[in-house]
Amino acid sequence: MGSAGLNQAREKMRAAGIDEVAVDTFAHYYRLLEHGETGMIPEQTIEPVGMEALRDIEVADDVAADALGKTAVIKLNGGLGTSMGMGRAKSLLCVRKGMNFLDIIVRQVLHLRRQHDATLPLIFMNSFRTSEDTMAALARYTDLPVDGVPLEFLQNKEPKLLLDGLKPVTWQRDPDLEWCPPGHGDIYTALRGTGMLELLRRQGYRYVFVSNSDNLGAVPDPRVAGWFAQSGAPFAIEAVRRTASDRKGGHFARRKSDGRIILRETAQTLDEDRAKLADLDRHRFCSTNNLWFDIDRLEQELDLRGGILGLPLIRNVKPVDPSDTSSPQVVQIETAMGAAIEIFEDSALIEVDRDRFVPVKTTNDLLVLRSDVYDLGGDFVLDQAAAAVPFIDLDGSHYKLVTEFDKRFPDGTPSLKEADSLRVSGDVTFGHGVKVVGAVSVEAEAARRIDPGTVLTQG
Repeated sequence: MGSAGLNQAREKMRAAGIDEVAVDTFAHYYRLLEHGETGMIPEQTIEPVGMEALRDIEVADDVAADALGKTAVIKLNGGLGTSMGMGRAKSLLCVRKGMNFLDIIVRQVLHLRRQHDATLPLIFMNSFRTSEDTMAALARYTDLPVDGVPLEFLQNKEPKLLLDGLKPVTWQRDPDLEWCPPGHGDIYTALRGTGMLELLRRQGYRYVFVSNSDNLGAVPDPRVAGWFAQSGAPFAIEAVRRTASDRKGGHFARRKSDGRIILRETAQTLDEDRAKLADLDRHRFCSTNNLWFDIDRLEQELDLRGGILGLPLIRNVKPVDPSDTSSPQVVQIETAMGAAIEIFEDSALIEVDRDRFVPVKTTNDLLVLRSDVYDLGGDFVLDQAAAAVPFIDLDGSHYKLVTEFDKRFPDGTPSLKEADSLRVSGDVTFGHGVKVVGAVSVEAEAARRIDPGTVLTQG
């Protein structure tokens, strides 16, 4: 029969038209939560993991071209960019020369199709909040759709659960806030439930490349496709060396009990293990969230598991209204798509260069992306023009929201190609043609403007 909270949640999901596969998957995680599962991964149960680097691997051109021809591309596009004050699809944020994320992603794929004579369908996993805006923006690219393959499928949604009692929350001020996405691990449930996985298999595709829409470095590169094809692995993730900017993020490790590769997220790390999480010498690699999987092998695994892949649970506690910390505490049941690496015994990792990992999670990242640190060529691929990507720390009181950020760079971003770091404390507006050289800190007790053409240097 199930508990009262689970039954209420099921009824709510079915009333909202949620796919039965998603309802069953939610029920699986609800039971884990009900029995006290936290999803935590203690440091004592894991050990560091190493891997080969793409730069050291030979991939023949014909192998790369053949693999790309069998690949479909999926972009995770369910986020609104609420942490930066946005209320629509984050991928509609302007990043370069009047182009947003979507514009550049589409042009990257169209260029690769022409260059390699590949079908390369591009598909977006949208959420109930991003679908309309995204599809409207894509409508002008009449040469983008591939016959028989939809441009989108929808991520599922699930009820937020009251921390006290685990019953679905009711929030009359904004009923949309009663729902949350199940994390990007929902991609496997959504692919199955919508029939997209079976459709791609019937259309003759063998591999899928998945990445975040806010990472313009995540191009479906034929060399990486070729490596994955010749590896014979059912599932693989591209990894990069962690830097100071990644200290608080998740990392790869090997589980001692069975030797499998795992992905430990920050939310799965005990407080007493946070120092080990931040140790870049111990845990050297983090996920780009660029992953590859073999369609047949994923279908087989889903069949074996009754349609529920069984990714590790992430228990996320938040206020029901993120903008109101006094609102009731709720539990959001989430999973991470990269955690599927532990499901397959012969999964693989590959170290890639940092230019395949250019995520934009904050306005700090946005400043770098809009600057001259990267060039955007005719293939619409980001080329790193600086020797290293500078560390940026903008005062959250004045730069956290995109609207406030834009006000303080009215004539474009400063040159950061020769910068090691830029730290800004206070309300500072930058004029046209400002240049940052070395490690620079700018402080302002009152509103301050940096004159056009100023060269800011260390000291």
